[in-house]
Amino acid sequence: MSERAAPFYCPYCGDEDLRPNEQGHGAWECAACNRAFQLKFLGLLARGLQQTEAGDDGI
Repeated sequence: MSERAAPFYCPYCGDEDLRPNEQGHGAWECAACNRAFQLKFLGLLARGLQQTEAGDDGI
C-alpha cells in the first residue's frame, strides 16, 4: 500500500482545508487554525474485535 491515507478534517478545529506538511509521512497542516499534526498507525490489536451476544449492547 503506497498511498497515504488523508484525514477528512482537522482534529482540532474540524475544518477541511488540510494539506500535507513538510515534516514527512503522515504530517498535515490546517490552514484554518494554523496547526500541524501527524497521523500514525500503531498496529493491530492482539485481541481483535470482540462480538457481544445478540441484544447485549455492552452498557
